[in-house]
Amino acid sequence: MTNIENLCAIDIGQSGSRYWFNGQLTLLTRGMFAGEPVEDTLSAILTQVNFKASTVALSLTGLYGDVGDVNRFLKVCAKHLEANQVAVIDDGLANLAGSLQGEKGVALTLGGGVVAIGGNGDLLSHSDGLSSHFGDEGSGYWLGSRGLTRALATRDQRDNHVELMEFFSDEISAYDALKTKNGPEAGLLAITSAHKLLQAADRNIDVAVAIRNEGAQLLAKTVVSAWRKVGNAGEGFKVTISGGLSKNENYRKQIFEEIRKIEPNSELIASKGDNIDGAIWISQNLTQDIRPLLGWARA
Repeated sequence: MTNIENLCAIDIGQSGSRYWFNGQLTLLTRGMFAGEPVEDTLSAILTQVNFKASTVALSLTGLYGDVGDVNRFLKVCAKHLEANQVAVIDDGLANLAGSLQGEKGVALTLGGGVVAIGGNGDLLSHSDGLSSHFGDEGSGYWLGSRGLTRALATRDQRDNHVELMEFFSDEISAYDALKTKNGPEAGLLAITSAHKLLQAADRNIDVAVAIRNEGAQLLAKTVVSAWRKVGNAGEGFKVTISGGLSKNENYRKQIFEEIRKIEPNSELIASKGDNIDGAIWISQNLTQDIRPLLGWARA
């Protein structure tokens, strides 16, 4: 078992990051930029810390369900923290460990991207998390990009969603201010616009409601696919929904309503912990590789 006094747990997402050390949790606005190798994000984050940790547990976005060569992360952590062992964890698995802590079910992580991890005994599954270009359906990027697209199309007189255009006035101004319309800043704008889209849906702006409805349906399919890879249709299982967008009560409820239409024996429960809790738990309890979602690198 890892000595928790020498442990640093780090959670890197698309819209921000966090690290835990010596009982203290620190929030960072720096997340993984679109197209950036996540080890570069990690290096940028660790330049901001001034402590040492022999063990590092990493919950990472951008792995697409396969941690790959974990030695690249050990090199970064050894350089900045003098670490000699690193647990590299797909962020979906970290969420599963933190949220369900051994119960059978599916943990849905809903932020700038989206991933669902199913767990049933020794069986694990992974659904979506395929990036904003080819997946992440129902995610922050998915919602925000569609909302801002319709608002811009209306300004361009290619659509007629005037109420949405007016509601998205700040986001339209932010788009106009972008120096590069298809770079990392544009991707971040899409992600941050998701909250505005959900607010618009809460105000019953028709096109926003339609986008939210479609997102919930797609996310339900993602959760069900993760479960059916490890369990049986019709079998009871737990579901947790976490991440920034899960704080929108209407979206969270609608996602689960769509899940129940397909799997009526599913049960939505409150998460027992988050990705940081899951990374800490994994560092203490899963000290060997579980490929492709977990890999250890040791000096």
